[in-house]
Amino acid sequence: MQRIHSLFIAPSNLGGRGVFTGEDIEEGALIEICPVIVLPEKELPIIHGTFLHDYYFLWGDEQKQCAIALGYGSLYNHSYQPNAKYLLDYEHRTIDFYCLKKIEAGEEILVNYNGEAHLQGKVWFDKGGER
Repeated sequence: MQRIHSLFIAPSNLGGRGVFTGEDIEEGALIEICPVIVLPEKELPIIHGTFLHDYYFLWGDEQKQCAIALGYGSLYNHSYQPNAKYLLDYEHRTIDFYCLKKIEAGEEILVNYNGEAHLQGKVWFDKGGER
């Protein structure tokens, strides 16, 4: 696992915990490479009845599996105006987080749970859409 040393977990204004940085992160920088635990397709329905429902990523070319990110990967909070993005690396079984625009020291690192920064579709916990 590789990550910027200044990352830390703290209470988030969005609720629960979030990932923050203690130093500025420049646009394009690699924030963290998170190994994942991949669960088989038959276990995806099971996860919906567990606490892990809010922490998994859809996985695989057909998105029929799920993965739990290690490191801080499952703790990044959602925003429709993210300052970071993630890429799923199926070959290496990692989720890689990158900075989209400069993130200031003390700022929370946010990703769009839709997978792409520009996608504005509602996520499962959001009743109102864009925020």
